[in-house]
Amino acid sequence: MVTDGSPSAALPLLPWLEQPLREALASQQAHAIWLHGPSGVGQFDLALSLAQAWLCDARAVGREPVPACGACASCRLVLARSHPDLMVLVPEALRESLGWNAGDEEEGAGASEGSSKRKPSKDIRVEEVRRVVHFAQSTCARGRGKVVVIFPAERMNTVSANALLKTLEEPAGDLRVVLAGSTTDALLPTLRSRCQSLRLALPDEPLTVAWLASQGVKQPEVLLAAAGGQPEEALKWSREGIDASLWLDLPRQLMRGEVGALASWPIARVVDMMFKVCHDAMRVACGSSPVYFALAPTKFDASPMALARWHEELARLARHAEHPWQAALTIEWLVGQARVALTQAAPARAPLN
Repeated sequence: MVTDGSPSAALPLLPWLEQPLREALASQQAHAIWLHGPSGVGQFDLALSLAQAWLCDARAVGREPVPACGACASCRLVLARSHPDLMVLVPEALRESLGWNAGDEEEGAGASEGSSKRKPSKDIRVEEVRRVVHFAQSTCARGRGKVVVIFPAERMNTVSANALLKTLEEPAGDLRVVLAGSTTDALLPTLRSRCQSLRLALPDEPLTVAWLASQGVKQPEVLLAAAGGQPEEALKWSREGIDASLWLDLPRQLMRGEVGALASWPIARVVDMMFKVCHDAMRVACGSSPVYFALAPTKFDASPMALARWHEELARLARHAEHPWQAALTIEWLVGQARVALTQAAPARAPLN
């Protein structure tokens, strides 16, 4: 073990994940774990920290499970993304954002020029799962067993999931598998039934607001509400230029039919934002308070029927979000739909006798 006072090699852990990590280590009973919960709360970070703790050289067999020491050679290998007994499988489209490109060279060694130019896949392909199966069957290099992390596990289609099934049923040697994700229903029941289920809840708002503020987010409570309580999503939006003032002005902007900053947004994000505006306007129409735009100066007073028609149009477009729409025209059309729905005043309520 390294004891020279060098910096810790433990993976950085979000503050609300420290207790779930200890609970997961203490409660682990199966060789496979299905780690799930709302997106944007740190499933991938927690899965990696579990893997680092299991592979840690300082882990004493038979004693109380504790997080990784952050000082041993194994911990440093995990931090360097080069541990020989750890395989992390994520879709190509997420590797850069997650900072995990391990395996790219191996996968791309025999790739043709045409395949190297294709759009990065958002799914976990069966060829990649077969590499996991081969990895699981090989002998561990450091004597602490082997760990596989798959995230988001729901990105495996039926063929990919079935390729993993036998490995979960009959794991080779001291193998541990963490399937991490958010959409339980999208993961095959045959996989879920072979895993110990661990669920992450949305973290407490004061803790996440303080964390976002420490990351330089101004008015973090606004972006946290905008992201549905998901702190990682709120931080991502902030780093992409969405601040509190921009978000709170969106209802007024839509009511005026102004495209504004939306012209530079991906269509999927525009649709998601409009769903949230529609949701809050419907809540107000039913006598409740808004959720995503609670602090917005613009007040909602729209017809429930108009909002229902708008919601139906948004749902129709969302089903085809991957279609190569002409972005500028599509966003302009969406803003026009929003203006019509939000400016049809709700009918006056009849006075109570």
